Amino acid sequence: MEPAEATAAYECLNADMKTAYAGSGVPEAAQYLDWKAFSTAPYASATHGGRHVMNYANDVAKDAYGKYEEVGKMPVGSILAKDSFVVETSGAASVGPLFLMEKMGSGFNEASGDWKYTMILPNGTVAGVTNGKGSENMVFCYECHMAMEDTDSLFFLPEDLRVK
Repeated sequence: MEPAEATAAYECLNADMKTAYAGSGVPEAAQYLDWKAFSTAPYASATHGGRHVMNYANDVAKDAYGKYEEVGKMPVGSILAKDSFVVETSGAASVGPLFLMEKMGSGFNEASGDWKYTMILPNGTVAGVTNGKGSENMVFCYECHMAMEDTDSLFFLPEDLRVK
């Protein structure tokens, strides 16, 4: 899908995403669209099941995250959001999960690099939260992200779609 097509699909689904995710009761799920966007268009993310995603960072995270591979350690309180949509073989698009990463203080969860992962399903159900309900569902998130030790467990979006 070309960036213009992905953007059009995203804009059509945006209101549905906001409503669905906000229904989770997770405050950040209702706020993330007001945060700084770091992708100029939705892109297919192999690490998120091939779903098309957009990247957002809260005020605490935005300066550090914008350094991309030169990020170093993210500050405690940083929250990154990645909303998503799925494109069916028929061409129809539908809302996918919302993925949140929050940098916690030292000792929160050594195995996750002190990141709290939260996944919210398209119906507003919280699939899991690191160290919380459904925590076992989040293990696959941090096991994958921990491969990126040099960038504080962060993967970055394609360079041609990065907000400078």
